[in-house]
Amino acid sequence: MPRHRLTAALVLLCFVGPLSTDMYLPAFPRMAGELRTDASGVQLTLTAFLAGMTLGHLVLGPLSDRHGRRVPLLAGTAVCAVATALCALSPGLGTLIALRLAAGFSGAAGVVVGRAVVADIASGAAAARLLGVLMTLAGIAPVLAPLAGGAVIGVAGWRGVFWALAGVALLTVAAVAVAVPETLPPERRRPGGRGALLRTVRTVAGDRAYTGYALAFSFAFGALFCYVSGSPFLLQNVLGLGVGASSVVFSGGAVVLALSGAVAARLVGRVRAERLLGLGLYALWAAAVALLAAAGAGVLTFGVYVPLVTVFCAGLGLVLANAASLAVARVPDAAGTGSALLGTAQSAVGAAVAPLAGLGGAGSAVPVFAGMALCGGVAILAARTAGRAAAAGAGSVGAGSVRGGTAADRNRGP
Repeated sequence: MPRHRLTAALVLLCFVGPLSTDMYLPAFPRMAGELRTDASGVQLTLTAFLAGMTLGHLVLGPLSDRHGRRVPLLAGTAVCAVATALCALSPGLGTLIALRLAAGFSGAAGVVVGRAVVADIASGAAAARLLGVLMTLAGIAPVLAPLAGGAVIGVAGWRGVFWALAGVALLTVAAVAVAVPETLPPERRRPGGRGALLRTVRTVAGDRAYTGYALAFSFAFGALFCYVSGSPFLLQNVLGLGVGASSVVFSGGAVVLALSGAVAARLVGRVRAERLLGLGLYALWAAAVALLAAAGAGVLTFGVYVPLVTVFCAGLGLVLANAASLAVARVPDAAGTGSALLGTAQSAVGAAVAPLAGLGGAGSAVPVFAGMALCGGVAILAARTAGRAAAAGAGSVGAGSVRGGTAADRNRGP
């Protein structure tokens, strides 16, 4: 199978999550009115999707270690397409939340199994570069999603967004069927029942460096989701922008994130992934603290907001691919389970923080930035813990070393 076709299919799999979360963001205020709820109520549809992804990671990642990658990918993306189409027909908020939960569970296949496929075909710096490329190309999704969502909402309302998302999910099913081969041969699968699965989970989670990198990734993602879930209300109700203008501003941040991810992918191999991770984490945390201070002092303006969000997104672009590759590299012989736990922590943190951003009401920016700063601070502490564990010389699970890197690289932390 040509590598470029496989890469294209993996990129499309990466699109499902960002599109499912970002494309309907401009409709949040309108949905709140139509569904007779408030900001936190609408944000629960986002939380439900992330909670579903959390459960999906726990089930589908280990399942792919046991039965291979291809079948879980095909089944998960197909069910996601159906659930998303049904979202467009939801009669009320409760039904929409339940269907978003189902879509998140099944859609997790693309994220968790896709990362496991990367671990199957590449390792070390090569895996970090491939993950960086995927995240950079997938960065197109959050750039286009709010703009496309705003256009669709103007023509077909928020329900039209879910019809469009269902179409993308169907396209993903076709791409997986055509371009993604089975990358985990039978001799590398991990047989056994529930007991064997639990032992694998305990072993992976017991690696302190893996856990630290996974938490750094997850809380950086949590900072992103505070920003994502709060930005529609912040841009429209606090800064006074219209739906179209707020979509453009939000997309600008996604452009910065994608460009930063591209730079990180080019630097892997020349600059240690741990160093890029640390630089990114401190940049996003400092920007979040500055935004919080500006909001608390009542001096948050468009001119203050844009440059600080730019720094935040640039830092985040350095974090995501490097933290993910450092974590999964610790568990090369249990990549599906390692990816599952990584995604579980990511989705759980995202699901927890998304509704918190609306606690101050639709007219307050303080909870959004407080959540971003808190998540960034926790991510920094987790990365430092991972660095100390790696420096202590702990081997990776099932391999004794991280494939594709030198011993000196493996034993240095951020």
